[in-house]
Amino acid sequence: MSKKVYVGLSGGVDSSVTAALLKEQGYDVTGVYMKNWSKDLPGFPCPWKEDYQDAKRVAVQLGIPFKMYDFETEYKHIVVDYMIDEYKAGHTPNPDIMCNQEVKFRLFLDACLKDGAELIATGHYARVSNLESRSLKLEENQTSNPQRLTSGARLLKARDGNKDQTYFLYRVTEDALKKTLFPLGDYTKPQVRELAKKFGLATAQKKESMGICFVGKVGIKEFLQQYVKTKPGKIIDNSLSSEGEEIGEHDGAIFYTIGQRHGLGSMRLPAGRQGGLPYYVTGKDMKKNIVYVTTDLDDKKLWTKQIELTTVHFINKEPDYSKTYQVRTRHRAPLVKAKLVRGLSSHKKDILLVKLFDEIRASTPGQSVVIYDGQLVLGGGIVI
Repeated sequence: MSKKVYVGLSGGVDSSVTAALLKEQGYDVTGVYMKNWSKDLPGFPCPWKEDYQDAKRVAVQLGIPFKMYDFETEYKHIVVDYMIDEYKAGHTPNPDIMCNQEVKFRLFLDACLKDGAELIATGHYARVSNLESRSLKLEENQTSNPQRLTSGARLLKARDGNKDQTYFLYRVTEDALKKTLFPLGDYTKPQVRELAKKFGLATAQKKESMGICFVGKVGIKEFLQQYVKTKPGKIIDNSLSSEGEEIGEHDGAIFYTIGQRHGLGSMRLPAGRQGGLPYYVTGKDMKKNIVYVTTDLDDKKLWTKQIELTTVHFINKEPDYSKTYQVRTRHRAPLVKAKLVRGLSSHKKDILLVKLFDEIRASTPGQSVVIYDGQLVLGGGIVI
């Protein structure tokens, strides 16, 4: 008897092809649309109804059962409120990571298993190793010997490095991975598009969604303006002195992130101040509502070789702290070699210290650093 798999159908091409591939492989497939957000914002209608209908069309085309799970209440509390609170604190959170950790691979997984599913599947570009024992070939630029994997589920990079989404999946648990399929992990995006055409799916030509993960085309600034009251504040260039020089006025420190580049058009500069080199955000004081900037891309405040991580999560087990690993400090950022050190911060908080072999620019509080051992995803943490 074929295994019963519930596929998270988002209404996009990736999840549609996921369902089609699994059906072709002989699985007993059910499509499920997760209703996580339905609120319209001024000028930005929420696309959930369109996405729901697209997901339903694909299910009908494939001849598979179709359901909808409503997680909107939980999602608002777990993901949206978390994101808003983090921005208020001056951080730059990643809601996609929290969504995967708490919604897709916890709420959704639990609901599917309770409903009779044996496995779940999503359209993420990633791979899972569930074999009892196998040799894992490391990347070509690695000098380590092939790693021998013992029994259990391991998260591996997608074969298409450009589409690899393991950065967003590092907080998923091993137990969740044991129940998860990622059929797209061995495909490139162009190949997935071709498969969608081959299967004749209604979503074959659908464009990828942009903007916040759950809102659609709306930008983060427009979204935050609906929930957070902001007021103008000083923009200070402190590249030449510790006191700095006030060069303009911002419309809310909450909207700025470390390393962000701003042209003069985004700043209300004093009369007589002329445009010139681009500015980069080097820091924020949320209590004083000040944004600090520099025109010097080599400013020491923009660069670091050491990052402190909190709320650290390892998928399988603690790493070997004598080894050298690779870390990614943001999605699609180049991998950087690093050593890991467990310790305490100045606030006596349990942290993971990441000592980088090369400097990186704009390490941003609230963002995630993900740790890799070749193809294997070990885990990661959130920048303090």
